[in-house]
Amino acid sequence: MAQKKNAGYIRRLHRTRIPAGTLELAKYLIGKTLVHETPAGRVSGRIVETEAYVVGDAAGHAYGGPTLRNKSLFLDLGHAYVYRAYGLHFLVNVSSEVRGVGAGVLLRALEPLEGIHLMRLRRPQASLIDLARGPGRLAQAMDIGPQHDGVDLCAARPLWLGDSVRPAGKIGRSGRIGISRETRRLLRFYERGSPYVSGPKRSRT
Repeated sequence: MAQKKNAGYIRRLHRTRIPAGTLELAKYLIGKTLVHETPAGRVSGRIVETEAYVVGDAAGHAYGGPTLRNKSLFLDLGHAYVYRAYGLHFLVNVSSEVRGVGAGVLLRALEPLEGIHLMRLRRPQASLIDLARGPGRLAQAMDIGPQHDGVDLCAARPLWLGDSVRPAGKIGRSGRIGISRETRRLLRFYERGSPYVSGPKRSRT
């Protein structure tokens, strides 16, 4: 009950409070919230896992320059880049540099806060822990799709970034998951000990 009460007072993050720079943003977002005010009701969750795709990163979608598909990664800091992975799931990223410089932070997992009943309607077979544990599940539970690509997450829009409802725990760091390039770079960040973090158990401690 207390968790729901706190979640109702999420403050929108202003762009001036968000650190410029992909690594800094990936760490900063741990413990912050993602909010979507859908026609069916509001859903939100604490961000507990991110991955940084830095400037010049061969594993990042911005590598090679802007295209029609990745142009949102080249917007000002704090915009959504939403794309479909493997033809199956949508993934949500946050642009992380100044306009014209392509880089982003992938949101990998959330701890559900509000609208859990709505998340369960979208993912009826999932347990609470698995509702938004993994980037594809996250987008599905939060009802995020291609229509949100390019949305300013710091503006008064239905999809937005919010402040923490409680302080983040200790932050862990590891290699990224599910990629084939630059796999040894320690660009994944997560809240240590959170059961909502994706990946094998050893990658959550």
